Amino acid sequence: MNKITIKTKDEIELMRESGRLLAQVFTMLDEFIVPGISTLEINDKVEDFIVNELQSRPASKGQYGYAYVLNTSINEVVCHGVPKADERLKNKDIVNVDITLEKNGFIADSSKMYVMPDASPIARKLVKTTYEAMWEGIKQVKPGATLGDIGHAIQSIAQSQGYSVVREYCGHGIGREMHEEPQVLHYGQRGQGIELKEGMTFTIEPMINQGGHKIKTKKDGWTVVTRDKKLSAQSEHTILVTAEGYEVLTLRPEEKK
Repeated sequence: MNKITIKTKDEIELMRESGRLLAQVFTMLDEFIVPGISTLEINDKVEDFIVNELQSRPASKGQYGYAYVLNTSINEVVCHGVPKADERLKNKDIVNVDITLEKNGFIADSSKMYVMPDASPIARKLVKTTYEAMWEGIKQVKPGATLGDIGHAIQSIAQSQGYSVVREYCGHGIGREMHEEPQVLHYGQRGQGIELKEGMTFTIEPMINQGGHKIKTKKDGWTVVTRDKKLSAQSEHTILVTAEGYEVLTLRPEEKK
């Protein structure tokens, strides 16, 4: 296992900046994502904004041979949905937009669900519960807590509503690299797993399914869908372990309650 990188004070400042910039991308998208727009238009808008407005680099582009700057995962797509010119958002859709941004050598990673105006109450409840589960996981973060505490909190919220947690994908350490140690599972037992230490940075990004947890990858090699074709939702933030608890590095303006 590779070593977990504890960030220095200077590195944390650079990660704060990347996170702050990434939050601005979602604020811009709040007005832009509407029914009728294509997922490729979302991709191109974000690429232009990150490169030209924020003077930053979209870290996903070229990573593992991926050609785009983000993932757009609609309805039963769990993750890694590929933007397409002929894929347009419909009035009833829910879509997860997952974006990474690198500035001054450090990467931030976050995703947000966008709910179209006519989405069903069932879809809205799944999105809301997934967001709440992510936050319940985040609230466990402090020095001396364990990764199992995070996973257990998320799993408990999801299962209390009859949902299931995707097992194959997890949160991850992040910093100079998009994927660092540790792996952050979204299920587990309290007190189990690696102990959290001040200066660790990682993502918490639960994928919650309306039905069973089983998934499959489509023929394009990227797009992951639920096996039972039921809805899936995801929420993601990049987190810093502080001396007292946690700091959400990708916190958006509407979340600063």
